[in-house]
Amino acid sequence: MIENAETLVKQISHGVYVIGVGVGERQNAFTAAWVMQVSFDPLLLAISINPEHYSYQLMKESGVCTVNVLGQGQYAIAEHFGRSAPDKMTGFQWQQTKTGAPVLSESLAYFDCQVGHYTDAGDHKIAICKVVAAATLNQGQALLYSQTGNMDGSSGLFSS
Repeated sequence: MIENAETLVKQISHGVYVIGVGVGERQNAFTAAWVMQVSFDPLLLAISINPEHYSYQLMKESGVCTVNVLGQGQYAIAEHFGRSAPDKMTGFQWQQTKTGAPVLSESLAYFDCQVGHYTDAGDHKIAICKVVAAATLNQGQALLYSQTGNMDGSSGLFSS
């Protein structure tokens, strides 16, 4: 047993992202904090995703996604896409990328990715994604996971 696990894991620095997925008209997005670069050549990102979520099914079917970097003033966006709700995409401006995955126009930057493969990681899957395009959209400082408090409800998932 690890005492104060929920506090300790927040000390691992990482940002907060909106992952855009879609197949044709069926589009969705979800908030993720577990994203990291895993290779320089080729440029690869690893994204952790819950296989029980609708977005996972879209990612599996399309084989593409975007990683949209949120800024410090975008906590409400992170919270919005962290929920399960119909029509989550409504009310936001989206751009299409080379792969066809949606890009959140309000994000600081995006990475357009092709999923190479998946691996099991406990109650999640890790998608290893090749970056095929990327760009800066807006200026600002990235929102950090440690700045979101218990937005994702994770503190209740750790055994005490």
